[in-house]
Amino acid sequence: MSAQQSPTTIYQLKVTLAETEPAVWRRILVPSTVTLHRLHLILQEAMGWTKSHLYRFEVGAREYGEPDPDNEFNELHFINSKRAKLDEVVSAKGNAFVYEYDFGDGWIHELVVEDILEPVAGARYPICLEGERACPPEDCGGPHGYSRLLGIIVNPGHEEYGETITWLGSRFRPAMFSVDKVNRQLKPIRLPRS
Repeated sequence: MSAQQSPTTIYQLKVTLAETEPAVWRRILVPSTVTLHRLHLILQEAMGWTKSHLYRFEVGAREYGEPDPDNEFNELHFINSKRAKLDEVVSAKGNAFVYEYDFGDGWIHELVVEDILEPVAGARYPICLEGERACPPEDCGGPHGYSRLLGIIVNPGHEEYGETITWLGSRFRPAMFSVDKVNRQLKPIRLPRS
């Protein structure tokens, strides 16, 4: 039975932030019928982003995003992500696609459908199963800037150490990840029990 035939299937997605070393990743369960816009909101919470920038999904040759009323130069030609459902654009185990967040920093997330499951009775989705490492700070310059930042914060002798620590505050711990915290963040967008 394909995901399109069963509106209650659950996709297990592996989400890996490209060009980060060590890798930042999450494994999540989402209903196959969520819109790509709702998947964007789920990914924001699962990864730790702040919904401050534009996004797009790239599935094959198609791009999906939120139509921008300020797109005065008509440069962004996205299919409306609020009308496209996940199981309409990826429908099989092993399918891979891209989610990009913040076009300036260029955070590319590689998503793979690891499995298509039947829902567990009484469970609420989305759910984060596991992951590793904290999300990079917003506006740190993309993967290259993040790599540079990681080098600075472990070197108190670096000329930019004090400024960088002040900008980050004491709250950023790159190795930290809490599945419980992510699931608390996801709770407000969970769908009704199956």
